[in-house]
Amino acid sequence: MLRKPSLAWLHLPASIWAATMEFLGWICPLTPLENLLRVRGGGMAYANGFVEHYLVPLLYPAVLTREMQIGFGLIVLGLNIVMYFLLWRKIRLVGKKQG
Repeated sequence: MLRKPSLAWLHLPASIWAATMEFLGWICPLTPLENLLRVRGGGMAYANGFVEHYLVPLLYPAVLTREMQIGFGLIVLGLNIVMYFLLWRKIRLVGKKQG
């Protein structure tokens, strides 16, 4: 993102979406589609979201709690604030050198 600032406009909506999903406890809209296709293919659906089903068991031995979801949302938000601040500072410094 710092190498190609124009990509920030693609990254920003995705980051906002990810943080919103974590803060509100939503699941990815593709999860119900995946479950439907799993059942039609003879497999079993799962009750939670993609992250909880595939990633959390690898990273955390306990069940994902609401507090963890909020924590993940804060991490996503914090990382984005830092990255966009660095990007803003870089653009500002380049602008001062040129002007």
